[in-house]
Amino acid sequence: MNSEPAIFRALMSVIEDRKIQMPEKSYTTRLFAEGLPKIGAKIREEAGEVIDAAGEPGEAGHAHLVHEAADLIYHLFVLLGYKGIHLGEVEAELARRFGISGLEEKASRPPKPPED
Repeated sequence: MNSEPAIFRALMSVIEDRKIQMPEKSYTTRLFAEGLPKIGAKIREEAGEVIDAAGEPGEAGHAHLVHEAADLIYHLFVLLGYKGIHLGEVEAELARRFGISGLEEKASRPPKPPED
Protein backbone atom coordinates (compact mmCIF):
# COMPACT_ATOMS: atom_id res chain seq x y z
CA MET A 1 0.00 0.00 0.00
CA ASN A 2 1.52 3.28 -1.09
CA SER A 3 -1.06 5.69 0.36
CA GLU A 4 0.46 6.11 3.83
CA PRO A 5 2.09 9.51 3.34
CA ALA A 6 -0.91 10.80 1.40
CA ILE A 7 -3.45 9.84 4.08
CA PHE A 8 -1.28 11.24 6.86
CA ARG A 9 -0.99 14.54 5.02
CA ALA A 10 -4.72 14.58 4.24
CA LEU A 11 -5.61 13.86 7.87
CA MET A 12 -3.26 16.57 9.14
CA SER A 13 -4.71 19.02 6.62
CA VAL A 14 -8.24 18.34 7.90
CA ILE A 15 -7.08 18.75 11.51
CA GLU A 16 -5.34 22.05 10.70
CA ASP A 17 -8.48 23.24 8.90
CA ARG A 18 -10.63 22.30 11.93
CA LYS A 19 -8.41 24.51 14.08
CA ILE A 20 -9.17 27.47 11.81
CA GLN A 21 -12.83 26.81 10.99
CA MET A 22 -13.88 25.20 14.31
CA PRO A 23 -17.07 23.58 12.93
CA GLU A 24 -19.60 22.87 15.67
CA LYS A 25 -20.24 19.22 14.83
CA SER A 26 -16.60 18.11 14.88
CA TYR A 27 -14.91 15.87 17.42
CA THR A 28 -11.60 17.55 16.55
CA THR A 29 -13.12 20.95 17.33
CA ARG A 30 -14.29 19.64 20.71
CA LEU A 31 -10.77 18.38 21.48
CA PHE A 32 -9.27 21.75 20.53
CA ALA A 33 -11.82 23.55 22.72
CA GLU A 34 -11.02 21.33 25.73
CA GLY A 35 -7.30 21.89 25.21
CA LEU A 36 -4.15 20.09 26.21
CA PRO A 37 -5.58 18.29 29.27
CA LYS A 38 -8.24 16.52 27.17
CA ILE A 39 -5.97 15.85 24.19
CA GLY A 40 -3.22 14.54 26.47
CA ALA A 41 -5.67 12.29 28.31
CA LYS A 42 -6.87 10.84 25.00
CA ILE A 43 -3.29 10.14 23.92
CA ARG A 44 -2.59 8.37 27.22
CA GLU A 45 -5.81 6.36 26.90
CA GLU A 46 -5.15 5.38 23.30
CA ALA A 47 -1.51 4.46 24.02
CA GLY A 48 -2.73 2.06 26.71
CA GLU A 49 -5.24 0.57 24.32
CA VAL A 50 -2.49 0.07 21.72
CA ILE A 51 -0.40 -1.83 24.26
CA ASP A 52 -3.37 -3.93 25.35
CA ALA A 53 -4.32 -4.75 21.75
CA ALA A 54 -0.73 -5.74 20.95
CA GLY A 55 -1.08 -8.55 23.47
CA GLU A 56 -4.19 -9.99 21.85
CA PRO A 57 -3.64 -13.10 19.71
CA GLY A 58 -4.77 -13.95 16.21
CA GLU A 59 -6.45 -12.01 13.44
CA ALA A 60 -8.85 -10.31 15.84
CA GLY A 61 -5.89 -9.04 17.88
CA HIS A 62 -4.16 -7.87 14.71
CA ALA A 63 -7.26 -5.98 13.57
CA HIS A 64 -7.73 -4.48 17.03
CA LEU A 65 -4.12 -3.27 17.11
CA VAL A 66 -4.50 -1.61 13.70
CA HIS A 67 -7.69 0.12 14.91
CA GLU A 68 -6.11 1.35 18.13
CA ALA A 69 -2.93 2.48 16.35
CA ALA A 70 -5.07 4.61 14.03
CA ASP A 71 -6.81 6.16 17.05
CA LEU A 72 -3.45 6.95 18.67
CA ILE A 73 -2.04 8.50 15.50
CA TYR A 74 -5.18 10.62 15.04
CA HIS A 75 -4.97 11.97 18.60
CA LEU A 76 -1.23 12.62 18.24
CA PHE A 77 -1.94 14.57 15.06
CA VAL A 78 -4.60 16.58 16.94
CA LEU A 79 -1.97 17.46 19.55
CA LEU A 80 0.46 18.52 16.83
CA GLY A 81 -2.26 20.66 15.23
CA TYR A 82 -3.21 22.16 18.58
CA LYS A 83 0.42 23.17 19.16
CA GLY A 84 0.83 24.47 15.57
CA ILE A 85 3.36 21.82 14.61
CA HIS A 86 3.20 20.77 10.98
CA LEU A 87 3.67 17.19 9.90
CA GLY A 88 6.63 18.30 7.79
CA GLU A 89 8.48 19.31 10.95
CA VAL A 90 8.09 15.80 12.38
CA GLU A 91 9.11 14.28 9.05
CA ALA A 92 12.21 16.50 8.98
CA GLU A 93 13.16 15.40 12.50
CA LEU A 94 12.75 11.74 11.56
CA ALA A 95 14.82 12.33 8.42
CA ARG A 96 17.54 13.97 10.52
CA ARG A 97 17.67 10.87 12.71
CA PHE A 98 17.54 8.37 9.85
CA GLY A 99 20.65 6.26 9.64
CA ILE A 100 21.81 7.21 13.13
CA SER A 101 21.77 4.62 15.88
CA GLY A 102 18.95 5.34 18.32
CA LEU A 103 21.38 4.99 21.20
CA GLU A 104 23.83 7.38 19.55
CA GLU A 105 21.08 9.92 18.81
CA LYS A 106 19.79 9.78 22.39
CA ALA A 107 23.33 10.21 23.79
CA SER A 108 23.81 13.35 21.68
CA ARG A 109 20.84 15.14 23.25
CA PRO A 110 21.49 17.75 25.94
CA PRO A 111 20.67 16.54 29.45
CA LYS A 112 17.15 17.16 30.69
CA PRO A 113 16.85 19.70 33.51
CA PRO A 114 16.15 18.12 36.90
CA GLU A 115 12.51 17.87 37.89
CA ASP A 116 11.30 19.79 40.93
